[in-house]
Amino acid sequence: MTLAQLRVLIAVADQGGFTAAAELVGMSQPAVSRAVASLERELGAALFVRHRDGIALTEAGRRALARARETLRHFDLIRADVAAASGQITGELRLASLPSATGTLIARLLRAFSDRYPQVKVRLFEGMDDDVRAWLLRGAAEAGVVTLPAPGLHTVHLSTHDMVCVLPAGDPLAAGTAVRLPDLTGRPFILTTAGCRPLIMGAALAAGVSLDVAFEASGPAAILEMVGAGLGVSIVPALGLPAGLPGVVTRPMEPGMTRSLALAVPSLEDCAPAARALLDELSAFTL
Repeated sequence: MTLAQLRVLIAVADQGGFTAAAELVGMSQPAVSRAVASLERELGAALFVRHRDGIALTEAGRRALARARETLRHFDLIRADVAAASGQITGELRLASLPSATGTLIARLLRAFSDRYPQVKVRLFEGMDDDVRAWLLRGAAEAGVVTLPAPGLHTVHLSTHDMVCVLPAGDPLAAGTAVRLPDLTGRPFILTTAGCRPLIMGAALAAGVSLDVAFEASGPAAILEMVGAGLGVSIVPALGLPAGLPGVVTRPMEPGMTRSLALAVPSLEDCAPAARALLDELSAFTL
């Protein structure tokens, strides 16, 4: 069993196929297939099930993948830890972010971080809150932006910002200056499935309000399109909202509602030097 085989296993699982994995690791597709077949023979079990729509991990494959991630993470940390002992921060930092935070918060932080640590290669990828937490816990990302609270993760506060009500332009509430949760009773509500969901539902419970959830959507873009189409109202973070939304009006909540974001790592004691350096940079950074 070789490290190259383990990297191929991870690439095939993450990319969902042999062709995309081959492009990622810089190998030919037949070479990737041979590497997986060789690993399966050595382990004595099939790691993937092939079907018409693609591939899927077997139970043995899921267990092997988890161990492969752990093995490669520790292997990659050897060089980074040795360099850090001599005062150099090097290697690759895989950073997961929420779409609303990337351009508004993370870009400036990464600019300062890259200026200080030019030898660190940053790979940035985006997803919803549940995606980011899953990537952190399985080792696919060393650091990530999450919504607070984030039990089980070590966090450094990143930003606290307002939540706003989004309404169709013709809604009577759009004529007011602010919206209260009781005002939304009886209106079709579009509820996020992302990290703000517990915040919204908790606020409604505390206010004794039962929201009429007619639709659910994962991202702000989909929610705004549905509101603009007149399908309902919603509550979303003000962070990253585009200006001049067609057919949509935003109003502050009364009393105010806020969302807090943090930069998180699975463990401070066992994180990569580059991830720790990013946390340190954030602690000294003014966003």
